[in-house]
Amino acid sequence: MSEPLALLPLAVASGAGRIDHYDAGQLVAAGLTLLQRCAPLVRAMAGRRAAILLPTGPQFLTAMAACDGRGAVLVNPLAAPPEIAWQFQDAGVGAVFTNRLLSSRLPSQAMSGVPLVLLDEAPRRATVAIDGRSIEVDLGSHRGLPIEGAADASGRDEECAIVYTSAMGGRSRGAILTHRNLIANGRSTVAAAALTRADKALAILPFSHLFGLTVSGVAPLFAGGVVLTMERFHPIKALDTIEREGASLLVGVPAVFAAMVQAIERRGTPFTSHALRVCICGGAVLPASVQERFANLTGVELRQGYGLTEAAPVTLFNRVSLPNVRGTLGVSFPGVETTIRTPDGGGEVARGVEGEICIRGENVFAGYVNGATDGLRIRGGWLYSGDRGVEHADGTIGFRGLYKRMFTRNGFNIYPTELEQVIASMPGVRSARVWAIPDDARENDIGVEVAGDVSEADVKSWCDGRLSAYKQPSVITVRTEVAE
Repeated sequence: MSEPLALLPLAVASGAGRIDHYDAGQLVAAGLTLLQRCAPLVRAMAGRRAAILLPTGPQFLTAMAACDGRGAVLVNPLAAPPEIAWQFQDAGVGAVFTNRLLSSRLPSQAMSGVPLVLLDEAPRRATVAIDGRSIEVDLGSHRGLPIEGAADASGRDEECAIVYTSAMGGRSRGAILTHRNLIANGRSTVAAAALTRADKALAILPFSHLFGLTVSGVAPLFAGGVVLTMERFHPIKALDTIEREGASLLVGVPAVFAAMVQAIERRGTPFTSHALRVCICGGAVLPASVQERFANLTGVELRQGYGLTEAAPVTLFNRVSLPNVRGTLGVSFPGVETTIRTPDGGGEVARGVEGEICIRGENVFAGYVNGATDGLRIRGGWLYSGDRGVEHADGTIGFRGLYKRMFTRNGFNIYPTELEQVIASMPGVRSARVWAIPDDARENDIGVEVAGDVSEADVKSWCDGRLSAYKQPSVITVRTEVAE
């Protein structure tokens, strides 16, 4: 291979970092060995995409390496079986990398003829279920992966990851991120957060979410640092890990930092870590009160950023080399251009004038699976985010709301049209309306008003089986009167 570092997993391995107790090179080598030793898996994936359904952990990197440069659908472990079935059908998935626990979430109708790769014991071994038989694959005892190439090699313009998002039209769309997109954003994160080999990142966000994968996974490994993973976030356990392991980088959404603030205040003992130096918040609007309380309790500034899946994901950030301007999204990421433009594509607006946040750079995605056009748009080389913003006199960007119909809950995007269509497909329902209910802890809860001959319990049960855990409505109101 002339440019091995043009593929994301190999570029990550070249940094010589570690995830938990494993060298990144060892994890990547295990994924490549899986392909070398299981020809039936390779044949099954020929001309098709793969899918990864795994928690945040070392095995995620092994799975990405085993995808062998083809696009991998990153499935949220919170997704409901019908959502997974849609993603597999839409993307043309030919193999699934998962573990025994999460494999139970896979819809049987989507798995016909699709190999199942269980990575519970990776990087030592894997189990491949294919053609009605189970194949045990010894992945060896690799301790490293010799790679030659320029550390600044550009990534390939080939599919690396597919993330389903932007369901403004009622169906989630698979955003295609290339190796170039993700490598560029990972390197920009290293520069903006001033990461080094001495850094330890606590990864508490799902790697199926690009914010978690790029900022708390890929970037620290690029820098040669250590990534400490948590499959499920728990504020007390996170605080203990930071203090015990000397974590220096923490990445989360506002709900994560709000929970940590409350945990520090409740436990009655001061925060004692002297290693923590960079805390990055994104995914939703950061309340000023959380930002201030976190800094007062930890002595570390909570730096807000901004991004979206279609931009790999980060585009704005309060860089470590600059003063943290609280209440703003910061300035453009290294290598990324961000401007405020008129929503109709008419051009850039003056400072102080609200408009649409637009992005240009190597981080901007390659489009949606099957050429879907009901997601975000690219006009004249600029990705229009659907978010309102304003540029301040100091060059920082302020968030001013949304043009697109969407809101966030615990850092995850909620698209009312998607939920309304799912609920409206329920027998006995004439119509459904979804709205955001502001909530201090979770940004928003979800309200649903249904017109039809159903009960609240019926609607809840319908949603339980068809929508991700974070999309479940909090308040359900049913109107049973007959329409005139």
